[in-house]
Amino acid sequence: MGKKKMLDLYRAPFPLYTVKVDATTGLVITAGGGGPSKTGIKNAVHFLDVQMVGKNQYSSSLLHSHDTDTRATINMAVGDGVIAAGQDGTCSLMKFKLCQQKEENATHRDGNTLELSNARRRCGKAGKGNLENRSTTGDMSDTRNETVQITVTNIAEVLSDLNPHDPLQKVVRFSPDMNLLLTGGTDGYIRIWEFPSLEKKFDFKAHEKEIEDLDMSTISKVNCQLLLIFITPNVMNDQNKCFLLQQLVTVGRDFVCNVWSDNQLVTSLNWLETMPQIAEKTYRYMACRFGNGEDEKDAIRLYTVQIPHKRDKKPPPCYITKWDGKILLPMLTSPCGTEVISCLAVSDSGRFLGLGTVTGSVAVHIAFSLQKLYYVHESHGIVVTDVVFLPNLMKGQNIKGNNKAALLSVAVDSRCQVHTVTKERPIPPWLFFCGLVVVGVLLILQYLFPVLL
Repeated sequence: MGKKKMLDLYRAPFPLYTVKVDATTGLVITAGGGGPSKTGIKNAVHFLDVQMVGKNQYSSSLLHSHDTDTRATINMAVGDGVIAAGQDGTCSLMKFKLCQQKEENATHRDGNTLELSNARRRCGKAGKGNLENRSTTGDMSDTRNETVQITVTNIAEVLSDLNPHDPLQKVVRFSPDMNLLLTGGTDGYIRIWEFPSLEKKFDFKAHEKEIEDLDMSTISKVNCQLLLIFITPNVMNDQNKCFLLQQLVTVGRDFVCNVWSDNQLVTSLNWLETMPQIAEKTYRYMACRFGNGEDEKDAIRLYTVQIPHKRDKKPPPCYITKWDGKILLPMLTSPCGTEVISCLAVSDSGRFLGLGTVTGSVAVHIAFSLQKLYYVHESHGIVVTDVVFLPNLMKGQNIKGNNKAALLSVAVDSRCQVHTVTKERPIPPWLFFCGLVVVGVLLILQYLFPVLL
């Protein structure tokens, strides 16, 4: 662990704020931009094809760039071929589709990067710039090559933040069943729409200050009651815990964590139960994620990150808290370094946590013990804006290779990096045999010369 030079998986011509993975199509989707300023920095969503090169390394190709005019995408959610993108105070919904076909003598090379033509072209009418570069994988057929096109269509837009001074959507999520679209912004309101009809279901004040993060997890199939977990001060109501079915966790700047049923307050969470020596309101919640139990069937875990409310000359540590996702009791709290955490991710398996910091560092922790497993100091050198794990399978194929986990990170420095946690090498048979021989010799000597040993 420590500071080391990381190779870039991809570098965009604009600051990157968010990255997501669509396991169905195998696409890595990242977005950002320069906003409305007239600096010449564009705003776009980029679609990347990520492939393994060798056993533990990755390469990427740019498949398509979708221009978002004067609005940079700050956050997004991806599911069922739809992108929900947070742009200023609105949530823009875009539908994307990947099309493939065989073409005669159509290979196009441009270094290690391939750019497809404008998404408005119909699938099948591929020009010279529409073909995927196969040089890094060795697929260089002289007669037929597989072409890839991505079409992107703007389908709807909803107002997600009504702050009169500077509206900004801070976070967006789809519910696990893709039936709800949920947003939170600087005005402290939670807005929930039915999806795909976009009929507004709830719109209510959840925080006195802006909302930082949210996540939802389904933990029961008894009925369809919706419960929302917020960060606000109130008394724990144990009677309601056993009825939690769908949980939405939201993180705000008002130091607290609450549970709501529809738009009614249910209960409060308090991470300080595990750290009673810490004074109240010295830390605030920064991020939250649900995940599968590490190796327990049907287990649900909730992870929250707490950062210092104020910075001192000697920085205090940040903390990760692991909760039982069904009864919402804290299980473990552990410090995770003095660098302020900026983002959090949980792997599909539930075994690993990914962290990014405001100073550009990236870390991977073991979910079971919350111990640090991997760390690169100032990998980006500037605030890490988003992290996401590669899924176990992409398009039905193993994308992790010999790695335990692969974490993507993006930052304002326009770089997308991949961080891999490799599997431990097994003990060589010869070394195991030598160990047995040494132990055997010691036992024989102890038997023959008990006084000397």
